[in-house]
Amino acid sequence: MWLSCLLELHLTSGYNRIFSCLSVVILLSLCGRHPVNVSALNCHSECICASNIVSCSKRELVNVPHSLPKYTAVLDLSYNSLTRLRAGWTTVHLDRLHTLLLSHNGLTFTSEEAFTEVPCLKYLDLSSNKLKTLEEFHFQGLVKLKVLLLYNNQISQIDRTAFEGLDSLQKLYLSQNLITRFPQELVEENTRPPGLVLLDVSSNRIKSLPVHEFKVLPASVKNGLYLHNNPLICDCSLYEMVIQWHSRSFNSAVDFRNEYKCILPLNHKVSIRLFDLQEEYMNCSTIIDSVLLAYLEGTLTILCDTRLMDMVKVWVTPDNETIQVGHNNQSIKMFPNGNLQLSNLQPENSGTYTCLASGTQFNETIHVQLKVRNITSSLGQDSLNTAYTTLVGCIASVVLVLIYLYLTPCRCRCGRNADKQRDQQEESIHSSMLSASSIHDISVDKATMDRRVAFSEPAKDGQGQNGKHKPNAVEEFEDRRLLAVPRKKSDCGSVGSVSSDSPIVV
Repeated sequence: MWLSCLLELHLTSGYNRIFSCLSVVILLSLCGRHPVNVSALNCHSECICASNIVSCSKRELVNVPHSLPKYTAVLDLSYNSLTRLRAGWTTVHLDRLHTLLLSHNGLTFTSEEAFTEVPCLKYLDLSSNKLKTLEEFHFQGLVKLKVLLLYNNQISQIDRTAFEGLDSLQKLYLSQNLITRFPQELVEENTRPPGLVLLDVSSNRIKSLPVHEFKVLPASVKNGLYLHNNPLICDCSLYEMVIQWHSRSFNSAVDFRNEYKCILPLNHKVSIRLFDLQEEYMNCSTIIDSVLLAYLEGTLTILCDTRLMDMVKVWVTPDNETIQVGHNNQSIKMFPNGNLQLSNLQPENSGTYTCLASGTQFNETIHVQLKVRNITSSLGQDSLNTAYTTLVGCIASVVLVLIYLYLTPCRCRCGRNADKQRDQQEESIHSSMLSASSIHDISVDKATMDRRVAFSEPAKDGQGQNGKHKPNAVEEFEDRRLLAVPRKKSDCGSVGSVSSDSPIVV
């Protein structure tokens, strides 16, 4: 009947717009007499339905079934052939769905908008697929998600904002992937999900870890931080951290003790057990208790950071005094959460404080060593200010010395210019004297044209340095007067040449 209605609608498309619209209305009304069966989920052939649970596992599905019941709370689509999970994979707003199972499907892509129709999801299983990257804000909108399974994929890149918005996340499984960078944003204080108690990044390709970030993590997070089966580089800080976790019986260190291995820094082909690092290889020091530093007359709060929150805690001071909840005097106060506050600190407050925690499953002991310095925090600040002022003064002195050495005008050039000008003046005086003597000789020659001019033979005892004839008395006087005036070495040669060639009038 539905096909005949469509045929009639196609045949009537040749009429004008008014009659075609009327015909469409009539045809729809006629077809409405025979209601169409919408493709709803068949719980007998496609899936198995049990109240609010819909199981479509191992059905060789390539697409998600349409028209899922709105009351669906658990949807199992595992072990199928779903390769891509796009936005709009369900046409029904499933606001009751809290568990979605998509493992073993060969998924290579999941859209960032694929979870907009399932805002109340609490458990999401995407394990054992072929996912390679987690893009930015990949799970945005899943504010109620508590458990996310991503193990046994091919994930190699994780954007730093991929898990942003998962404020209710408690357990995240990322093991058996190709991850090389530890997702540090999951353990930092400002970006860590507040309720996170389990983070599994084991069996990846991580070589280094932010050990300093791990030290400030709550014990509840350390207890569920699984790092084994990674090609970690052997380091004493890593060794001390894992040994401390093991001494406090953290599950992450105790349950997988034999699977913590590391690679020697100088030989990357040698992999050894991390717990053998101290005995045979790097000779790392043994673990020490945490140490706190405080100032005189200050206030300090010591944390009793246990694996479980609901434990009965008792503190023992260095004087073997027992402090319980409700104890409150002028210097020591214990809070209901087990933390101990010390006020008006004095040097005699230094020592080891022990927190004894007991629970139904196990007991735990935490040692904290306190050192009180015999100065107040203000004096320490004054010392810092003095050191800072001294440093600034030294830097300023160095800068002034450099300015004096390199930016002060050089007087050498000025002296050289003055010497040059003086030499030029002396040369001009010398040249004028020579020219005057030459004119005098010419006039004498003109007056005594009839006289004979002869050159005397150079005597052996009267030769100069260069074999030239010594000048007469007048010329010796002139030479001595010229030599009394400082002049350049080049001037000596020129004067000698002129005086040596001067004729002698007989």
